[in-house]
Amino acid sequence: MANPLQFPMAPELQTSRWFNTATPLTLADLRGKVVVIEAFQMLCPGCVSHGLPQAREIADTFPGEDVAVLGLHCVFEHHEAMQPHALEAFLHEYRLRFPVGVDAPAEPGGGPVPKTMQAYALQGTPSLIVIDRQGRQRINHFGQVRDMQIAAEVSKLMFENSDAPALAGEADAASVGSVCTPEGCID
Repeated sequence: MANPLQFPMAPELQTSRWFNTATPLTLADLRGKVVVIEAFQMLCPGCVSHGLPQAREIADTFPGEDVAVLGLHCVFEHHEAMQPHALEAFLHEYRLRFPVGVDAPAEPGGGPVPKTMQAYALQGTPSLIVIDRQGRQRINHFGQVRDMQIAAEVSKLMFENSDAPALAGEADAASVGSVCTPEGCID
């Protein structure tokens, strides 16, 4: 089993705007909670049919004092169609009430991939990131994750003691996507 202290610290979110929260959020503000981040695009069929409903279900199932669910709108294509007013209407229409940050655009000349998406080396959307209570990145998965598997992983992290060996070993983390080690995340 992997020691949780061996996992890398999660990079801070780099956002240009937030929805469904009165103040901008940071991972430092959420330390002490398991953080589940659903990276999505409005025009992504997998995001609309699976990723976002799953994030909403996690937010509705787990207690807010233990688990924070965030959306991260990563615009790396169709920039003109995915403006803030369109995202606001999308969030309302799909009844997404958890906080959603808009990933900060890449530096000029830096390509289409936004900053947080780059920092986490996300392959596309939907992507699911899970961060433990101490701020370490434990899961980084591109594509669909089975509901029961992610629920089990979030539950394990909720009850994990920061000084004890991880309840979810590297083999368990690999079953839902990338394994994160001190050297980085791998598939």
